Amino acid sequence: MVFSSLQFIFIFLPAFLIVYFAIPRTWRNFWIFVGSVAFYAFGTLDKPQYILLLVMSVIVNFIFGKAIGKRRRRGRGRAMLVLGIIYNLAWLCVFKYADFIFENINILAEHFGGSGELLKPWHLLLPVGISFYTFQSISYLVDVYREDIPAESSLANFGAYLTMFPQLIAGPIIKYREIREEMRGRKATFAQFDQGLRIFALGLGLKVILANQIGNLWTDIQTIGYESISTPVAWLGIFAYSFQLYFDFYGYSMMAIGLGRIMGFTIPQNFDHPYESCSMTEFWRRWHMTLGSWFREYVYIPLGGNRRSAPRVYFNLFVVWLLTGFWHGAGWNFVLWGLILFVIIAIEKAGLKRFLDRARVRAHIYMFFLIPLTWMVFAITDMGQLGVYAGRLIGIGANGFGSVFAGDLAKFVDTYGVLLIICLVLCVSGPAKLFARIRDNVLGAVILFAVFWGSVYLLNMGLNDPFLYFRF
Repeated sequence: MVFSSLQFIFIFLPAFLIVYFAIPRTWRNFWIFVGSVAFYAFGTLDKPQYILLLVMSVIVNFIFGKAIGKRRRRGRGRAMLVLGIIYNLAWLCVFKYADFIFENINILAEHFGGSGELLKPWHLLLPVGISFYTFQSISYLVDVYREDIPAESSLANFGAYLTMFPQLIAGPIIKYREIREEMRGRKATFAQFDQGLRIFALGLGLKVILANQIGNLWTDIQTIGYESISTPVAWLGIFAYSFQLYFDFYGYSMMAIGLGRIMGFTIPQNFDHPYESCSMTEFWRRWHMTLGSWFREYVYIPLGGNRRSAPRVYFNLFVVWLLTGFWHGAGWNFVLWGLILFVIIAIEKAGLKRFLDRARVRAHIYMFFLIPLTWMVFAITDMGQLGVYAGRLIGIGANGFGSVFAGDLAKFVDTYGVLLIICLVLCVSGPAKLFARIRDNVLGAVILFAVFWGSVYLLNMGLNDPFLYFRF
């Protein structure tokens, strides 16, 4: 089940909220736990082992947290922390990376004269949300070990935290200490309910009206084939994908924040208009902020952060971006994507960023082209096809700068031109600041009413796609 579905909007969510507000407050965390498992189970009934995996993650990490808390006071919590981290990462490796590792071992074995089928792939379907709840579990265990928080004594509270359906499938990644007080005592007021609905409606519109529709351009290009598009259309395609990814994930995050607000939780922001950035360094402080915060706090700083010698700082950055790329997917394109980001950020750290900060117009032009180029590496998982597409961007290929399909640029501009301009305008902060002034008044309500029912109409017409980040 996804937020942008009629089943969720008109069946699951109303039923969940009716019970949530009808039962005593002391039972609400337990109901969140039960409702979230039911939400997860709806989409995984054909894979009941994945439901079991989620429930076991709650129980095992709850036990590990209690054990770390007790042994930490005696100075013996490190072993339990290591075991807990291994437990969480082991499942992630099994489901997400095993086949990738086996495939590359087979390639190496064949290269050195061995059998190309040394290890048979398992072909396991990736459990939805495992990358996100794995990171939340690790952050909880580490924070208990550091004594930033005490171990949670209530299984219902911990279960509600780890499985909370607004952010279970694709984040934002929440640290337990960020909502611990709200988990133990919160008030869900009518004002919060109203504000949460408005945020949810806006996020729904970003997903259904913008992301899904502009994503059709990228789908059309994939259908045609990268070899058969002109250079202008190739550029148009990576701009379209950039908008699709942003409004898809930003819309999901807004819906998660809105649903959390309805229930009385403050879920952290995940985006801060990243396409306004003047450097890649700034971009990754404003894009998927909860993931960046996780890597900074649990990888970069423990490695020494920027408090070491220059070579060690660059090594720390290398590790973080290699892991960031690999976290997003088991494919060489994701590894390449992470390494490209490391190189760009390292060059900026060495002095380019100071130049960019002094020349903001040139900095925006620099990012205008750099952002879609990096998303191209992210989007195309086949390395051969990635090379083809990169060649089309500069007019290299069987058809040169032109295309098999004459007038393809005019066709795409005619179909998607207005939508591209709307996406370009709405991805900067100006319209958001303007709408923030009217969001809570009658005019804002009318606009959101139209956005909501326009989204519902498109969903009813079957014009919906799964959230892009579900695959990670």
